[in-house]
Amino acid sequence: MKLIFEKSVPGHGCSILPACDVDSVALPAGLVRETAPALPEMAEMDISRHYTELCKRVHGVNCGFYPLGSCTMKYNPRIDEEMAALPGFTGIHPLAPADTVAGCVEALDTASKYLCEVFGMDDCTFQPAAGAHGEFTGVLLIKKYHESRGEGAQRTKIIVPDSAHGTNPATANMCGYEVVNIASAPNGCVDLDALKAVLGPDTAGLMLTNPNTVGIFDENILEITRLVHEAGGLCYYDGANLNAVMGVVRPGDMGFDCIHSNLHKTFATPHGGGGPGAGAVGCKAHLAQFLPKSAMMDGVEGLQVRSFAGNFLVVIKALTYIMTLGKEGIPEAAKNAVLNANYLQEKIKGTFEPAFDRICMHEFVLDLSRFKKETGVSALDVAKTLIDNGMHPPTMYFPLIVHEALMLEPTETESRETLDEAAAIFRKLYELGYQDPEYMHNAPHNAQIARPDEVRAARNPVVRWAKA
Repeated sequence: MKLIFEKSVPGHGCSILPACDVDSVALPAGLVRETAPALPEMAEMDISRHYTELCKRVHGVNCGFYPLGSCTMKYNPRIDEEMAALPGFTGIHPLAPADTVAGCVEALDTASKYLCEVFGMDDCTFQPAAGAHGEFTGVLLIKKYHESRGEGAQRTKIIVPDSAHGTNPATANMCGYEVVNIASAPNGCVDLDALKAVLGPDTAGLMLTNPNTVGIFDENILEITRLVHEAGGLCYYDGANLNAVMGVVRPGDMGFDCIHSNLHKTFATPHGGGGPGAGAVGCKAHLAQFLPKSAMMDGVEGLQVRSFAGNFLVVIKALTYIMTLGKEGIPEAAKNAVLNANYLQEKIKGTFEPAFDRICMHEFVLDLSRFKKETGVSALDVAKTLIDNGMHPPTMYFPLIVHEALMLEPTETESRETLDEAAAIFRKLYELGYQDPEYMHNAPHNAQIARPDEVRAARNPVVRWAKA
């Protein structure tokens, strides 16, 4: 497929912008470009065909099953998009006087109130642009707290379990902390003895998600947070897996001091195209004074991690989702997510086996080590063959504590029929691995791109088109 720049023809174009209805103002000469921007020149029909062709090459939630573990790729209701598209929200400017955008301020305040109730927290900020940015903000709150108590130089370590999201240790390191990794117990949860062994006067905090990355709710969570607090540390909740427990149990009640939530996961605002996301951060009262202050519409000055109030329209989508489901619907969605994950796990059993054979929460991990040993077919081969069967591959080789891992999260928005079909495909591929492993080694056979050199692409990315 040609790039849109390669399809460009000089002189082609279309008039799709309305006539200017305000006085035009010329830019100062020093700010004017010397040459026109190198934009593609195309007719409207050609533009439409180009983007339609692009759509056919992409697999999204609207195309089929998308069980990408830990990413919560659930369907985003259209009403969320419609509300975020209202002119009263899209036509504002972040520097507009507060008295002219009172509705937007009220929407943010309402979203904060509702999320604090779900989180079990006392205050909230919407500045962080996405999940990892929310992590960064949350750990900075912990850092500010210790500094305010004169213990900033003493408390230098953040504890991170080996089953954590990869962004957790990276975030702690970016905030200037030494990362202390602790091994998981055989049941996939935090090893209490390992935790006790690393706690001390140098502990700044613990980063944890519950349910954890292997989809298990840690039954010792209250003991874990108690131990950290007794050591003088604070507890940070990675909200990536909040979809499994929202409205059922609150991180604040588990003993956590702060939390980020990927609004684009739990509260059904779309992923897609690299964003935009939103990493709302909530905290208990003792951390509230350190929260980034919004400069949107109120002129407030203070700590900021992003401009204005973050990705405002993403918050509007999340607020619409929360208000649509309401107090009864939010926990029902969480329970259905858990139900779907356990249903699919049971339907696949007898072929690919779960890494932890027990009731899971919103996601589960398959361990294909035995399957690979017997057939030579890897988790990657299975994932690539799933593409030929109309399914987006699950998360591969994560968490690192499970070899040949495939992590599946069906979410609450998938029907029983879809899960039955997915289970049937997994069972078929299990048999195919023993019958024709070579076919799976060479999959996918029907995709636009088969097996790119991913290491080369990561180390030497080509992100800009250059005319030959």
